[in-house]
Amino acid sequence: MASPSATAPSAAASGSFKVGGKITVHRLGFGAMQITGDGVWGPPRDRAEALRVLRRLPELGVNFIDTADSYGPDVSEALIREALHPYDGLLVATKAGFTRSGPHMWRVQCRPEYLIAQAHKSRDRLGVDRIALWQLHRIDSRVPRDEQFAAVRQLLDEGVIGMAGLSEVSVAEIQAAAKVFPVATVQNSYNLLDRGSDDVVDHCARNGIGFIPYYPLGGDGSLAEPDGPLGRLAKAKGVRPGSIALAWLLRRSPTMLPIPGTSKVAHLEENVAAAQVTLTEAEFASLG
Repeated sequence: MASPSATAPSAAASGSFKVGGKITVHRLGFGAMQITGDGVWGPPRDRAEALRVLRRLPELGVNFIDTADSYGPDVSEALIREALHPYDGLLVATKAGFTRSGPHMWRVQCRPEYLIAQAHKSRDRLGVDRIALWQLHRIDSRVPRDEQFAAVRQLLDEGVIGMAGLSEVSVAEIQAAAKVFPVATVQNSYNLLDRGSDDVVDHCARNGIGFIPYYPLGGDGSLAEPDGPLGRLAKAKGVRPGSIALAWLLRRSPTMLPIPGTSKVAHLEENVAAAQVTLTEAEFASLG
């Protein structure tokens, strides 16, 4: 894996976490949803730039990448393989549990046979013998929960995946899943403006579970806007508002693994620079 240059920001400054007690990553990772087309559908508008973003990750010390079979669909996984295989020093995580029929269109589908088939397909697209971390993208209310968890257990037992996680779950659902398989990560929507998963964040911290907050800059990106709620503090510290939002997440919990995504190299470097930003106790407390 390439080393960061002396002048480049490095995700190493975000600290490290051992996912599932097995694989150590830098806590500031990368979410690979935005390297697809509009509406998370089809190929990216600028394919060459998307590949440059991915190839820049290890140079910036980013060694945790989160994707899903539904991003494209299939597009994100294929681009990651083209740019980064054989993933030397990288943890590439993926997910299954949605079907797609068009831009912005998502339908939960977690029948056991579907989940198992999709995990096998992701393994092939990523070009690996075993997916290091595979996550159940949602719990399907139309399918008995225990059947979905049993499918995850089967994937682990058969060696298709090495570790398993969950997405958009409650503490009770994490505890139920943990009776069937070790829960390595949990991925919920979470940021300074969306604190609905505070109890899940704390549960994960107590139990050594990586918490992956998606929409770390807000679902609409408002936390990265100069005139947004973080603008004043960002100006005082001489950094961008998005850096404050990410620094807050990193301080919020030792098992927090933010995954800001982008399709532009310049924006990627701005996001990684947040790893160098520290908040004083008073600054952290002032943000709520």
